[in-house]
Amino acid sequence: MTKRFLITIGIMGGLCVIMGTIGAYVLYGNISEEYMNTFNVANEFLMFHALALLGLAFMNRYVSRSYLNTIYYFFVIGIILFSGPLFISSVKELTGFAPSFLNKLAPIGSILLISGWITLILTGINYKHKKRNG
Repeated sequence: MTKRFLITIGIMGGLCVIMGTIGAYVLYGNISEEYMNTFNVANEFLMFHALALLGLAFMNRYVSRSYLNTIYYFFVIGIILFSGPLFISSVKELTGFAPSFLNKLAPIGSILLISGWITLILTGINYKHKKRNG
């Protein structure tokens, strides 16, 4: 499980840096401020959830695997459905590509992200301290 978390976190973090670079050097000044703000929100959510997963990756000895897996999938699928459509729609001015169904995916992604945070709260409520062996 830790290996899967770390690979996913590395991909998400690297993608965040790539997208930040694209935003700063390619998009800035070439798209409207509104679309630039949308792009930045998508990138911020990507990084914040990558960092949250990084923290969770090292809790596998202390927290139920089922909780961690649930949070993992809520966050990963939520980021794909939230940030992905926002990234795509933010470059509409340059590409002319922004299918209308994308507007329906971002709210579903945000619900999944909220569900991940609620699952984290439930993890805390049900947490029972375990002594670490070794």
